Amino acid sequence: MNGNDISVRIGFVLLPQFAMGAFAAFADLLGLLDAQTGTAGPCAWEVVADTLIPVRSASGIQVVPTDLLGDPLRFDYVVVVGGPLPPMAEAGPALSDWLRRAARGGRHLVGLCNAVHVLARAGVLTGYRLCVGGDQYRDFTDRFPAIEPERIVTDRPSVFDRRRITCVGGAAVTEVAVRILRRHLPEADVRRALRSLQIDTAAGQGGQIQPPPPGVPADSPSALRRATLVIEQYAGQIPSLGDLADRLGLSPRQLQRLFRQHLNTTPQAYARTVRVRQAAWMLRHTDKTIAAIASDCGFADASHMGRVFRAAHGMAPGPWRRTETVPENTV
Repeated sequence: MNGNDISVRIGFVLLPQFAMGAFAAFADLLGLLDAQTGTAGPCAWEVVADTLIPVRSASGIQVVPTDLLGDPLRFDYVVVVGGPLPPMAEAGPALSDWLRRAARGGRHLVGLCNAVHVLARAGVLTGYRLCVGGDQYRDFTDRFPAIEPERIVTDRPSVFDRRRITCVGGAAVTEVAVRILRRHLPEADVRRALRSLQIDTAAGQGGQIQPPPPGVPADSPSALRRATLVIEQYAGQIPSLGDLADRLGLSPRQLQRLFRQHLNTTPQAYARTVRVRQAAWMLRHTDKTIAAIASDCGFADASHMGRVFRAAHGMAPGPWRRTETVPENTV
């Protein structure tokens, strides 16, 4: 098979502290597809960087790039692999410029795990829907206030929007890889590779949901898990009961029954709990005024937040903020 027979070309960029599992899930599938068809398979891929210094993963394993960044247009897809936590440092200007060149050239840009931060910082997600982990939503919106909340998805593990693909990581990475490869390779080849990896051949069909917030059982109905994720995302402007039910394809009565049956609460009470929890996080981790936090978290004003917060924590927001440790009964 010569260069003209290659069906898809992929360039991987590994960020410091990247998730080895996310990279391996993609690379294992590509390697097996090549092995099934001989030494020169249908997939060409390499790891590129602005230097050839090994990149350390979150697990401590290091990967040596195979080439320098070079011309991004030699790839059909650029896959940036991040880690499980918000990045501690910004990507360098060389990588940001390289990603913008890839975007201008019409290449598909894929952000795995926290790589969505790097794509956003490079300005290549403007006008696109994107996926952010529910536990990173607040941090992401603080870093990128210009991105409209309506474009951020937290109740699904991946989002495909034209030539931008974002994924929170985990098992969803395989879903993303399969969905991409099915665009370019015979379905039979993809299915055979999945069977060899002991992966359900239905992978890539979508339908997954992100892990639910704390306190929500992982085996609870998918509609309930999606509802709680939406409430977590829009803590400051939570949709009305009717709008939330419509978004989930339920009636308000059905939604209320789900919350009562599985969480022993109502959607409205759960939303208040989320507001208090997010207010506590902002009190602890930001220097915003109490009035600003009250506004961000959807309270009518600072006095309203103070009453609700005191009922939950036994003290007003100001004194609570000054405590050295978070109380164990934090909501």
